[in-house]
Amino acid sequence: MNKETKLRIHNITAKAASKFGSEAWVLKKREEKCIEAAQMKLLGHLLGITKLDKENNQCIREKTRAQNIVKEIKQHQKKWLQHVQRMDRNRLPRQVLKYRPEVRRNIGQPKKRWRDQLHFED
Repeated sequence: MNKETKLRIHNITAKAASKFGSEAWVLKKREEKCIEAAQMKLLGHLLGITKLDKENNQCIREKTRAQNIVKEIKQHQKKWLQHVQRMDRNRLPRQVLKYRPEVRRNIGQPKKRWRDQLHFED
């Protein structure tokens, strides 16, 4: 199988599977690194590159013309947010987005919420 066919299959299956349900994810830096590492490992495998070849991620991305999967996930989340904001007020996803619990949060560093990551870098 040639490289273009492998990349098409990757874009249709593996990338879609890795982004499935990502509109509701709360990604921490560690999780972003794991997702990116998995993508780079898969792309390197498609090209036949091993760790011994010492190819950097940028070089692999240029060869495959692949975008960073974390950026794609953030774009997907931004599109989902815009979609929810266009919904009627009585729709459940819009109500959940606007919901503010009246219970105080626990002491300590607060857990990261989906709403907290809405400040997207462009």
